[in-house]
Amino acid sequence: MNDIQIRPANRDDLAAIVGLLMDDALGSGRESQEDMTPYLAAFDRLSADPNQELVVMTRPDPETGAPKVIGTLQLTIVPGLSQRGTTRALVEAVRIRSTERGNGLGTTLMHWTIQRARERGATLIQLTSNNTRENAHRFYRTLGFTDSHVGFKLTLQ
Repeated sequence: MNDIQIRPANRDDLAAIVGLLMDDALGSGRESQEDMTPYLAAFDRLSADPNQELVVMTRPDPETGAPKVIGTLQLTIVPGLSQRGTTRALVEAVRIRSTERGNGLGTTLMHWTIQRARERGATLIQLTSNNTRENAHRFYRTLGFTDSHVGFKLTLQ
């Protein structure tokens, strides 16, 4: 895994990131690469917010040697008052390319994220995972995450 790099995402990575978001049953119905305009606007908002980090994991393409995006996630730092002023890290949109899963890349990405959250002053990391993602739930438990809360969402139109 010495050839793996985790770095801030840039605009040139967006098509690959959206491809990762589409790379499962849930994402394939929610995401689309046909119109990148909303993703570009979202990227600009994320880039302007110092509490947001969108990162990609890359490794050299075996054919070209050029870096290839194989993973991504968004890390949000959330200052708070509860729990004696705890700063939380919120992890969203964790994806490893489906052809690359099972090789420890998710663990590498999450260990990097845990360290980065510590560097940013967080003392708690939280994430949500769709109820149908049972493999992801097992994965997060192996990292020490506990399914301690019930999450709720309300879609605003």
